[in-house]
Amino acid sequence: METKYIFVTGGVVSSLGKGIISSSIARLLLSRGYRVTIQKFDPYINIDPGTLNPYEHGECYVTVDGHEADLDLGHYERFTDIHTTRANNVTTGRIYQSVINKERRGDYLGKTVQIIPHITDEIKRNVKSLGLTGEYDFIITEIGGTVGDIESTPFIEAVRQLKWELGRNALFVHLTYVPYLKAAKELKTKPTQHSVKQLQSMGIQPDILVLRTEKELPASMRRKVAQFCNVAPEAVVESLDQPTIYQVPLRMHEQHLDEMIVAMTGADASPAPDFAAWNTFLRKLSEAKDHVRIGLVGKYVELQDAYKSISEALMQAATALDRRLDLVYIHSEKLNDSNAEELLGDLDGAIIAPGFGQRGIEGKFVALKWLREHDVPTFGICLGMQCMVIEFARDVLGLESANSTEMEPNTPHNVIDLMEDQKSVHDKGGTMRLGAYRCALKEGSTPARAYGRSEVMERHRHRFEFNSDYLDRFEAAGMECVGHNPETKLVEVVEIPGKRWFVGTQYHPEYQSTVLNPNPLFISFMKAALDYSESKKSVR
Repeated sequence: METKYIFVTGGVVSSLGKGIISSSIARLLLSRGYRVTIQKFDPYINIDPGTLNPYEHGECYVTVDGHEADLDLGHYERFTDIHTTRANNVTTGRIYQSVINKERRGDYLGKTVQIIPHITDEIKRNVKSLGLTGEYDFIITEIGGTVGDIESTPFIEAVRQLKWELGRNALFVHLTYVPYLKAAKELKTKPTQHSVKQLQSMGIQPDILVLRTEKELPASMRRKVAQFCNVAPEAVVESLDQPTIYQVPLRMHEQHLDEMIVAMTGADASPAPDFAAWNTFLRKLSEAKDHVRIGLVGKYVELQDAYKSISEALMQAATALDRRLDLVYIHSEKLNDSNAEELLGDLDGAIIAPGFGQRGIEGKFVALKWLREHDVPTFGICLGMQCMVIEFARDVLGLESANSTEMEPNTPHNVIDLMEDQKSVHDKGGTMRLGAYRCALKEGSTPARAYGRSEVMERHRHRFEFNSDYLDRFEAAGMECVGHNPETKLVEVVEIPGKRWFVGTQYHPEYQSTVLNPNPLFISFMKAALDYSESKKSVR
């Protein structure tokens, strides 16, 4: 079968959930047995989101091949179990950089380089490159931003051209918003009509409309939208707010969205979708009665998208164990010795979050000391693992001035130090240790038991590492290196075996946790939290 291309655009306002709709379409098509992948085109000029502040853009996601990507790629992977790569996320900056490099090489043979055709051709090349492999039946391309944004215009023009080149093998899904005016007690379709007209003015007629709404849309209103927007009535799909984003694929299936896509693109016939595993997850999510209370200690807690993959991994693990996650965000800047008991005392487990920089770091040390001394299951990720090492060095080894050279370049005890291959690096973007690397696990350790094997591949995003010059002193005092990279001997995992569950990973296991396959280390942590919760009940 020829590869089919689905383009997902958005109108009226941003943050409507194009990523969730794209992921839901992918889940539906995968459930029918098609081979599917998703890519996102982001219209900002940054080469990637790696240098963006989380307050600007939320979490920076990392692909297996070491690309710093938009957080929507996390949604793609969690919904689909597909591993994404740098080909799945392209920015305006990447497009322009590629075109300028070609111009400098003389590839355009002296022609004037312009938006059309050179920029649009480069966008089209990136859209179609995944299809050239022959690996996919459907390629879903999400266009970031909203129709009418100046920066999105080249992408809209490029996919307009592709529609004419690909014919029936291309299809447009447009997501828009139907607001409810509380004072008038009315739903309003005019924003949707204007959004579609703007898309039409750019040469694109959407094939399917998905209407995001907080109130159920009457059938008459959907017919009205169809009439004004030149789409078939059955192709107007309602996206009503759901208790969880993972119900969205089923709501779309109930309205025959997957059947319409198959029919409109002329795709080969497929069996009915298999939702057995997905429905099991949703049933466990909705039926769980008992709660597990996990604290997440970090400095971006007022912006929860900064820790999106971690919160989702925790929810997936809790659900797999028939528990409802009660996630408590604890601001590390506001945590100190005087309030540690109050903020941490009722937790069943705690995550010490990743991040960069000095702000909030002392609060993480306070949390770790309290959690370690009270034997609460604790999971440190990336900077969280490094904080575990520093706190242990200060409070157990007696190295009071121990630190990371990221925080204090002149520390006399650099238990965390800049990686050797990072010392000559000056550029910030895309220069960290990124992507999936091997990790050999110590036999009998908590991580080895969790994964059920002695070697794993997990994703990284860091510049600093455990200083192995101190390894013997740590292990003699009770903190062991239980995971290392076989090639570089870089310490990847530390553990205090004498505790219920006290593990730190230099890597980010949350990036490889999905709805149908929660990361084993999160499952192990959650089991320890549940055991601790039960032990507290027995004491009472």
